[in-house]
Amino acid sequence: MDPLWLLVALVLGFIAQQIRLPPLVGFLSAGFALHALGIEGGPVLEKFADVGVTLLLFTIGLKLRLRSLLAPEVWRTASIHMALLIVMLVVLLVIPTLIGLSWLGALDWQAAAVIAFALSFSSTVFAVKTLEERGEMKSRHGQVAIGILIIQDIIAVIFLTFATDKSPTLWALALLSLPFFRQVFNHFMERSGHGEVLILFGMFMAIGGGELFDLVGMKADFGALIIGIMLSGQRKSDELSRSLLNLKDLFLTGFFLSIGINALPTMIDIVIAVGLVLLVLPIKAVLFFGILTRSRLRARTAYLSAASLANYSEFGLIVAAVGVGAGWIDQQWLMIIAISLSFSFVLGSVVNAHAHDLYATFEHYLHSFKTE
Repeated sequence: MDPLWLLVALVLGFIAQQIRLPPLVGFLSAGFALHALGIEGGPVLEKFADVGVTLLLFTIGLKLRLRSLLAPEVWRTASIHMALLIVMLVVLLVIPTLIGLSWLGALDWQAAAVIAFALSFSSTVFAVKTLEERGEMKSRHGQVAIGILIIQDIIAVIFLTFATDKSPTLWALALLSLPFFRQVFNHFMERSGHGEVLILFGMFMAIGGGELFDLVGMKADFGALIIGIMLSGQRKSDELSRSLLNLKDLFLTGFFLSIGINALPTMIDIVIAVGLVLLVLPIKAVLFFGILTRSRLRARTAYLSAASLANYSEFGLIVAAVGVGAGWIDQQWLMIIAISLSFSFVLGSVVNAHAHDLYATFEHYLHSFKTE
């Protein structure tokens, strides 16, 4: 990787961190800056991006606890919220085309659905960072928010699997034998110690598992998730996830750089992105709050969960990138979603920094939405 890429990413990521924003905001900005300098991405950056996404899905699989996802307030909220928001966003995006406005481009229903789907996700990175800073990862609202995010991640992976034009071969049936190797994999993980051997084991299982699925005509990213799930729930699963955390974030830098390095945003892109943040995020938060309170959660729990989830997601960027590659949406929309993601983190950081104070201010009003 070009040292200049690393330098620009380091400087802008450092600046974002100093103002209490996730570094990925700086990495996206670094991509724009590199494009402005006339620098183009290449196969090395693309490979970095692919490995980052693979490790992201593998670590999600490691943390997956199916039992925690069966709670109605988790799976029902995630699915109902996504369905309602997608319908609302599709209508919002298509209306300008129907009345003759061309500034959004001539969006058809399929393109609008892909964009709406990408915008329906909330950021796992942002929510985890916010909850950890407040020491609320183990709280009731923290667990509900993380459960909803995992459901969303699973939906994203299913989309990524079926969005490819690959067709599984007959050899894909051999993958059904993988569960029989679970104890063998766990034995290797247990005996890998606590250092670099454990990290190499995780890297091999993620990338090697992805390649195995790719060989039989299935999505490599889906394979990484499945292998991660197979290793979840073991004594060293959490340790392996923590060991890969920084490595995963490093490789994901390549993904965020690759988004910005392809083009510079126009003023129209920025205006649309601001509109998506100021108009859609409040709707997103209200929907989460309403569904969670209807699921018999306390107003405080529902409010704090909604505050953590009222943002756009790095997974939305991945979905949008797949949509661009498949020709469903224009490259311009990938840029708009990237800018919206950055703006949502800025707004979300301000809101979550004062989340408890805001709740105290509106407590009486929010309590009126509680069920008996």
